[in-house]
Amino acid sequence: MKITAQEEYGLRCLLQLAAAPGHALTIAEIAAAEGLSQPYVAKLLAVLRQEGLVESLRGRAGGYRLTERPEDIHLGRVLRALGQPLYDEPGYCRRHAGTETEGTCVHSVQQCSLRALWQTLEAWLRHTLDQLRLSDLLQAPSDLACQIRQRLEQALQELPSSSQPTLITALGTSKLQARPAEIAQTCPCDS
Repeated sequence: MKITAQEEYGLRCLLQLAAAPGHALTIAEIAAAEGLSQPYVAKLLAVLRQEGLVESLRGRAGGYRLTERPEDIHLGRVLRALGQPLYDEPGYCRRHAGTETEGTCVHSVQQCSLRALWQTLEAWLRHTLDQLRLSDLLQAPSDLACQIRQRLEQALQELPSSSQPTLITALGTSKLQARPAEIAQTCPCDS
């Protein structure tokens, strides 16, 4: 999975606004704080405004501010506004069909284990991001890591039962269990 620059910096712009509750920040202030060009910040804020996440205020005290409290803005919504899904079924098969097939997937739906893997991971990630809020990103990194770990474990439990075997088969049970253990070693929430 690759996080795009637009997703990364769009989130960073929102974090700047979330860290200044009740105040409007100018494009220049956000650009300076993030080390970005003003035109790029303006572009990001336009995308976020179109999604209804920020609003612009005119006048001397003008600038941009969040339209909702950081606790009410889910990261899934933000990332959907800024980017594309990890897996989009119609486009995925066309892009990865091979050159000999002219955009037609050579694998049947029943035989494509990769499709099942990407669908399940996309659902898992989407579910987790829909539970995390912008306010969560204002926490200390170690606290956030614990919270994300708990949300990932919860998301796995809440996946439809038909998806769980696919994910476990695709990743292997030992790998699935090893990852939370690795996270737990650095997570003070279990101490």
